[in-house]
Amino acid sequence: MADEHDIGGKTEKPPDLPGRPARPSAGAEGGDAAAVVSRGEAQVNDLRRRIDQIDDQLMKLLNSRSACAVEIGRIKRQVGMPVYQPEREKWILDRVERNNPGPLDRGAVRRVFERVIDESRRLERLAGDAEEMRDPSGARAGEARDDGTEDRGSAAPSERASEPR
Repeated sequence: MADEHDIGGKTEKPPDLPGRPARPSAGAEGGDAAAVVSRGEAQVNDLRRRIDQIDDQLMKLLNSRSACAVEIGRIKRQVGMPVYQPEREKWILDRVERNNPGPLDRGAVRRVFERVIDESRRLERLAGDAEEMRDPSGARAGEARDDGTEDRGSAAPSERASEPR
């Protein structure tokens, strides 16, 4: 369970959600029942605030990870590496499943990270495509540019075509 050490950053006030108060347990007196409901609502609101703060941290971490993926895509294009590297993706998925302390089960962790990896691969491709667009000579990897230097930054079209989308 998250605690004070897990939270940080600024959060916005969430919208008030419609709902009805929980029903008091049978036999509870009117005043006691209202107090129970009030305490329950306060606990839910506290936990929701913690979730909002954790979501803010997740957003920062996902964007940091994404910035790394963009840079990796740029470098892969420069050196002619394929974006899709199934052995690396398998290693990541095995690692997060193995290191998962719960309460998410292994399948849930795998699905979350598969999506994160899919988005990272998409960003790598976009960054690599942008890098290729910046090369005005149009030279392919290993070919000479107009200025006589060798371009090692662009993957050949046949390599890109063989990668799953």
